[in-house]
Amino acid sequence: MHAPLADPAPAAAPPLSQRRLAVELVIVLLLSLGASALWSVLQFVDLSTRAAPIGEQQVALNPARSDRPWLDLLYQLNGIALDLVPVALVCWLLWRSRRPHLGALGIDAARPVRDTLSGALLVLVIGVPGIALYVVGRQLGLTVSVVPSPLDAEWFTVPVLLLSALRAGLTEEVIVVGYAFERLRRLGWGAGRWGMWPIIVATAALRGSYHLYQGVPAMFGNIAMGVLFGWLYARTGRLVPLVVAHTLIDVAVFVGYPWAFATFPQLFG
Repeated sequence: MHAPLADPAPAAAPPLSQRRLAVELVIVLLLSLGASALWSVLQFVDLSTRAAPIGEQQVALNPARSDRPWLDLLYQLNGIALDLVPVALVCWLLWRSRRPHLGALGIDAARPVRDTLSGALLVLVIGVPGIALYVVGRQLGLTVSVVPSPLDAEWFTVPVLLLSALRAGLTEEVIVVGYAFERLRRLGWGAGRWGMWPIIVATAALRGSYHLYQGVPAMFGNIAMGVLFGWLYARTGRLVPLVVAHTLIDVAVFVGYPWAFATFPQLFG
């Protein structure tokens, strides 16, 4: 009798070609924020071509999905979970066998306190000018009226809004900054005379495009935020402060904005 043949050792995976990297990047973006950008552009065209000026139109912020509370909760949680699937995908694609496993995304647990404090400081740098830009845009009639969700709608409203803020922070920063920077670097975008600036500008433009549905001022405000975040990431290589900052900004928008909307209707209404 012959001894059973031993299983051959698995061959090492070949390095990804430039073409495969580019195709992968396009697919990931079209599964996530690239798709949001396309929808945002179409929505802006829709709003801009209506009889009413764009400043007189409204966009709901985290609207209810059903008039039945238990079903609305399931809709909201399902939407948050599905939006995080592309984040899981890029983590899978860039996972390293050695620690830090997500080092290619600029994520590790080496400085949790410092990263959190850095993110909180960024909130002041980004949040205050962002609010001012929205108010100015509303006064000029260039920004749609963002209608917030009432905080007392259901017992789960605030927890869901907090999860939505975390979802936005993770989705945008992990994909638009961490993943896109890594893939564009490997495609040679950061090797020219302009250094990392082509990547910074491209990712900032993407960030602005999927906020265009709120109006042109919101688009440019988010482009400025993207330039700052991209520059910081290029200098430090750390993504956690950006995720913390984005999440806290959206917590202020999702939870604090309804209070401001009710208290100062002449500015926000």
